Amino acid sequence: MPDLDSVVREIAEEMAQRPDRGAVADYIPELAHVDPNQFGIAVIDADGRVISGGDSETPFSIQSVSKVFTLTLALGMAGDRLWKRVGREPSGNPFNSIVQLERERGVPRNPFINAGAIAVTDVILSGHEPREALGEILRFMQFLAQDPSITIDERVAASEKRTGFRNTALANYMKSFGVIENPVDYTLGVYFHHCAIAMTCRQLATAGRFLAHNGRNPSTGHNVVSAERARRINAIMLTCGHYDGSGEFAYRVGLPGKSGVGGAILAVAPGKASIAVWSPGLDAAGNSHLGRVALERLTQRMGWSVFGA
Repeated sequence: MPDLDSVVREIAEEMAQRPDRGAVADYIPELAHVDPNQFGIAVIDADGRVISGGDSETPFSIQSVSKVFTLTLALGMAGDRLWKRVGREPSGNPFNSIVQLERERGVPRNPFINAGAIAVTDVILSGHEPREALGEILRFMQFLAQDPSITIDERVAASEKRTGFRNTALANYMKSFGVIENPVDYTLGVYFHHCAIAMTCRQLATAGRFLAHNGRNPSTGHNVVSAERARRINAIMLTCGHYDGSGEFAYRVGLPGKSGVGGAILAVAPGKASIAVWSPGLDAAGNSHLGRVALERLTQRMGWSVFGA
């Protein structure tokens, strides 16, 4: 078995030298200012060892990676009733597309595209004031990451709100079919803020550990979800976690994963490791270019693909 420490170090060095870095998400003004020359990686193995490289301690906006955790929370609140509000199939369309909502009577195709994550956020909001719902999401992230210092980047949240016209259209369209039950402004406010949570690679990898170990954090012994639910969340990550680039990610990396337009990817090697990579430059599908390349290198060298070494 290759030495994980050496593999992570070599990958971080290789990514630092690559000229092909993708383009930052400049349609969110705050993200347009992020230096694309950054790259970080953190791997937490089954024994709890943290192996990291590059800019692994630099906080970044996790953006759509937060959708993994809001899905987890919503399933805890609503169980399988959630699937009446959102589907579980790949979309094959850009993450902010309205086309399928028109064809499918306002029901989003999966919980990881924008419309689906807005619907999931609406489930969490039900019965709460927006500030309470957002606080619950943030506390959940702090609990999973074992770090109460994690906060929301208010500048990013405000930037998203100012420019979130497409998300507003998606929410209003779903509202017209009753998929969104709360006031649209309330649901979107919570959505924009949980996407603006700022974390480091180490914090994000820690937060995702329960998905690598049958729903349980092996360091604390706490069962976050059942083993069955962890498997099902991983399945949706594998098939839908990278928008219309999900098939390419599965083909090249072979792990459940979830990306965000801030440049982060959370990936899960079941039974082996939780992995977070971050590089702000995106490919055409809105996924971190170097993040995907780094994860491909990692799974190849460690033999971690779920489809076999």
